[in-house]
Amino acid sequence: MTPGKSPEPGTRRVVIDPVTRVEGHGKITLLLDQDNYVQEARLHIVEFRGFEKFIQGRPYWDVPFFVQRLCGICPVSHQLAAAKAVDQIAGVDQLTPAAEKLRRLLHFGQVLQSHALHFFHLTAPDFLFGFGSDPMQRNIAGVLEKHPEIAMQGIKLRKFGQQIIEAITGKRVHGTGTIPGGMNKPLAQDRRDALLAGITDILQWSEQAVRLNAQIHTTHAEHAGFATMPTNYLSMTGGNGELELYHGGLRARYPDGAIIFDQFDYCGYQQILREEVRPWSYMKFPYLLQLGQTQGWYRVGPLARVNNCDRIATPRAEAARRHFKVMGQGGPVHATLGYHWARMIEALHCAESIEILLHDPDITGTDLIVGKGARRHEGIGVIEAPRGTLFHHYQVNDEGIVTRANLIVSTTSNNQAMNESVRIVANRYLDGREITEGLLNHLEVAVRAYDPCLSCATHALGKMPLQVELIDAQGTLVHRLIKNSDGQFGC
Repeated sequence: MTPGKSPEPGTRRVVIDPVTRVEGHGKITLLLDQDNYVQEARLHIVEFRGFEKFIQGRPYWDVPFFVQRLCGICPVSHQLAAAKAVDQIAGVDQLTPAAEKLRRLLHFGQVLQSHALHFFHLTAPDFLFGFGSDPMQRNIAGVLEKHPEIAMQGIKLRKFGQQIIEAITGKRVHGTGTIPGGMNKPLAQDRRDALLAGITDILQWSEQAVRLNAQIHTTHAEHAGFATMPTNYLSMTGGNGELELYHGGLRARYPDGAIIFDQFDYCGYQQILREEVRPWSYMKFPYLLQLGQTQGWYRVGPLARVNNCDRIATPRAEAARRHFKVMGQGGPVHATLGYHWARMIEALHCAESIEILLHDPDITGTDLIVGKGARRHEGIGVIEAPRGTLFHHYQVNDEGIVTRANLIVSTTSNNQAMNESVRIVANRYLDGREITEGLLNHLEVAVRAYDPCLSCATHALGKMPLQVELIDAQGTLVHRLIKNSDGQFGC
């Protein structure tokens, strides 16, 4: 169906609006024929925020704090990606050991709390009660009632991650910390000691979360095929192929596991990535340039990172990775619901890394700032956010004012994959059936696997697609006007 045109005679439209238990606002639209067979399925992102435009005209040193307002769930990711770009603009290529370790600790706390929130609060109800179970029970309140130990572990894991963020930035959400060339204050000794006092429980609960996911996936064979598809994968890895969440080179794999490129300098990302705009969504569609629009889309995030890396540097998470990889029979694991298992493997890695850093004497060091070098007119910062590879790219003028900004947010990179997952699930579970809430929740389960942050991802590049409908008091469509991404108008 052409976007904006009325459905063909005999068809009907089913809309899930909003998609629940995700961050931000989106909807799923299904076009069904008279026999309830799916003709079309799409995930629409219906909000527009436009931070790439808002950032223009701001001094570059303000950007790390300004872009945090993109999100209340992963503000640290945006702050750190922007800070890495701002370091380059300030002429700083290497931080002090204390400053870099403090940033890494901040990042591990962010990933831990975000992963705990998503699995225990937003996803666990589906796995513990069933995708088509009673919606009155299928929520965090139901988990608290029926599985209080699991629910409380999730709450405490998230709280610990937030406590790390608060100890470093002064606030659990939208605090301060990074400055050009370093950090603005050291971690207090008493805050470090308080965090260390709770780390044993955090490690234990993280391991239990990994085992719970392994049990869920190995005892429910149908999960392996749910919304599953072979795809390309993109992430950062360390110099020796290890899982790397803070800094590394870009690695991409084909669906069969073969390397497309490895240790690519992310400052040259424009040589390997392109972004496509489509008229029915405010979210862009990135793809790998050398593979083209049709074959070049890819997935990012925990599944991509665990598939892409050769090893994990912390022992408990590495053992969990090896167990997880058995599911791929020597190749990448393509199971979309495997995102959740990989997510908690990363949470375990974060917990182990936090323990290591809290014992490092540099973590309470006071040598936090590097002197600025020659000013540059461009900076590119990339980090592995909880949801995947996050790009921040800024250009500034001689006065240090931002003249151009481009953000490729993790959820944006997963855009095509989420749409493909929706289509697969719609065709498998809804074709020819009477549509029920439980069946529609299967579509939301597919989207939730990616832990999408829709408010982060809604930016426009160039001309923004727009649809306006005029409806009279009787609910009849009087007129529709569509502006496509190329700026052309139609009805």
